Amino acid sequence: MNTYAKPDTLMEAALAPLDSTRSVGLVIVFSLFIAASAQFAIQIGPVPITGQTFAVLLTGALLGSRLGAAAIIAYLIEGAVGLPFFAGGSAGLVRFFGPTGGYLVAFPAAAFVTGAFAEHGWDKRYPTAVAAMAIGSAIVFLGGWAWYAVLTNTSPVAAFKLAVLPFLPGDVIKIALAAAVLPTGWALLKRKASGK
Repeated sequence: MNTYAKPDTLMEAALAPLDSTRSVGLVIVFSLFIAASAQFAIQIGPVPITGQTFAVLLTGALLGSRLGAAAIIAYLIEGAVGLPFFAGGSAGLVRFFGPTGGYLVAFPAAAFVTGAFAEHGWDKRYPTAVAAMAIGSAIVFLGGWAWYAVLTNTSPVAAFKLAVLPFLPGDVIKIALAAAVLPTGWALLKRKASGK
């Protein structure tokens, strides 16, 4: 049975020892969590508002860089092979070549980076948790923005106005909510460990 050396993330601490069976289970559960969050979709144009970013960043922060990215990759594979896991119940490889393809491809990198910050303790305090998730969110936006500009053959400014700007207010709320989960979770674990 393989276990990791020390619990660097909230899930590793909560489920220690985190062996390979539990790790695979977490990857599957969190891929389904992301799929569920994608179903909350509001169509405001070519790119919908969904709960995916919230779930992707939280997955990275809770699971860490490797498991977080693995959960996102599992989610992308599940959607690519035809499970209705993408925004609004859509599916298939074609989604990677449409307006939302850049966001989807950027998800694993965003989860990995957010998870790496969490592994270095950024998830234990609210301001640093917000910063880690903001950086992860910026990765998602960069991927989505760049791909949208290429796909639609529009200027970077025009692509920014359609693919990034409308989503910034909602993303601030998602980051604030997701970041609040982390220090709260650590505080609860500490209280449980101290027996209070």
